[in-house]
Amino acid sequence: MANWNPAQKALVCPYCGAVSPVELASDGSVIKEHDLVAALRALPEDKKGWEADRISVQCQSCKAISLFQPGRVAQNCEFCGSPAIVAQTAVRKPIVPESVLPFVVAQTQVREDLRRWYGSRWFAPNRLKSAALTDQVHGLYIPYWTFDAQVDARWTAEAGYYYYETERRNGKSEQVRKIRWERAAGQLDHFFDDELVPATQGVPVDLLRQVEPFPTEALVPYDIGYVSGWVVEQYQIDLVAAAERARGQMDAQTRRLCSAQVPGDTQRNLQVDADFSKQTFKHVLVPLWIVAYTYGSRTFQVLVNGSTGRIAGKHPYSWIKIAFAILCALIALLIFAWLKNN
Repeated sequence: MANWNPAQKALVCPYCGAVSPVELASDGSVIKEHDLVAALRALPEDKKGWEADRISVQCQSCKAISLFQPGRVAQNCEFCGSPAIVAQTAVRKPIVPESVLPFVVAQTQVREDLRRWYGSRWFAPNRLKSAALTDQVHGLYIPYWTFDAQVDARWTAEAGYYYYETERRNGKSEQVRKIRWERAAGQLDHFFDDELVPATQGVPVDLLRQVEPFPTEALVPYDIGYVSGWVVEQYQIDLVAAAERARGQMDAQTRRLCSAQVPGDTQRNLQVDADFSKQTFKHVLVPLWIVAYTYGSRTFQVLVNGSTGRIAGKHPYSWIKIAFAILCALIALLIFAWLKNN
């Protein structure tokens, strides 16, 4: 079976290099937004072709559920490198992805970028480059939910305006800042488009947020050709939990937008009354390159956005380098103090 090749943007045979003439779906206009309220009342049934001819396994270490083609032999977890993976049986039919963001950044480019990234980690151990095994980078698709909503919010607050009065303190006249408080109110009309909520279990969300955003405007209708030859993670943050997280993100952003409308120099007692409508969602797959490596007794992950090439990761620290840097800073400080006094 031909695999999707991000460098050639085509299906390529992994054995002979032949390029498949099959045309993949690419008309973004057919990507559908689903009514969130209706979906929460009755989740849609599974669709054919999503899990067909794929094996589902779950890592007993990080709990990620991955789908891959049956031709692949037993392997370590793509996310954490653990060999403890077992066959997994779904307890309910999942919502299937209807759109996908294909890989754009090729593996060769990812390896070069990772080597530069490791080289720029000044406080990392010198042997990190060889220990991190950039030649073992894996590409996979991870699940996301996207949410749209229209928010109409009304806010009230106390707007503070600075002014200064001259006061005498310790025998001297000083300008003292005061605040004049006035009531303020306003309205916000805002549309949230493709608010992203990751549905992965295998990647820490705080690390994943650092390689976002994924350009959802480049999504294409799901076609099995795009995921052919790639490992796909099945979502483990379901629609209900994802909708709650999205609402929390939207509430926080709505409050920030309302706060920005409050006039004056400072503010207090901001109250926001928000009404959400036209709420829709999509389940999508996005591309991610990942390196999982063990250094000492700890496991580290480095992520690369498969669409933009943005890198984020964690790495060990060399306490010798850190101690040396602190010592140099202290010496520099002492020299500066001595020069200043002399």
